[in-house]
Amino acid sequence: MKKALLLVDIQNDFVPGGALAAPEGDKIIPLVNRLQPLFQHVLATQDWHPADHGSFAAQHAGRSPGEVIDLHGIRQILWPVHCVQQTHGAAFADGLETRRIEHIFHKGADPRVDSYSAFFDNGRKHSTGLEKYLREHGLTDIYIAGLATDYCIKYSALDAAQLGFNTHVIADACRAVNMQPGDDARAFDEMSKAGVRVIESAELASR
Repeated sequence: MKKALLLVDIQNDFVPGGALAAPEGDKIIPLVNRLQPLFQHVLATQDWHPADHGSFAAQHAGRSPGEVIDLHGIRQILWPVHCVQQTHGAAFADGLETRRIEHIFHKGADPRVDSYSAFFDNGRKHSTGLEKYLREHGLTDIYIAGLATDYCIKYSALDAAQLGFNTHVIADACRAVNMQPGDDARAFDEMSKAGVRVIESAELASR
């Protein structure tokens, strides 16, 4: 068994003060920093959008964040402009320890399609390279932390499990957007039903 910690989208725009903040998203940073030394392999993703990304409400006249449209054949929630490449908002969140991160996978760079999962775009047409990296390094057990529970964490975990990885989500090292109350609980339930193990960080510290 070789395990990796996957840090999903712990970026300035997803913590309080950012353009698309998960409430208390900054609270996971000290915990994530403490968890990193428990893993030989630490990987990370960054949402990495061009300024004209089709998921941005600003790209659609008369549309507002939270509305749902058809974007090139895929159901798309419209978001505020966030995580634009090379901006402060796209950078790793202040305080996140990055020295142990051995590889960063960018997602959402194609303006025509969003990418919640750390593995694929939402149309599942293009890979980020994460699956190939994990297999090349013999990594079988994936532990996921980051933002946000109800979107990028959920879809990353579902894909990891479907691809055959032993997948764990560290619940107290994640936070949700919760556009609808209870989205986080529903996400955890969906992940569990798909074979993802939802754990607390204390389980790792005690091993």
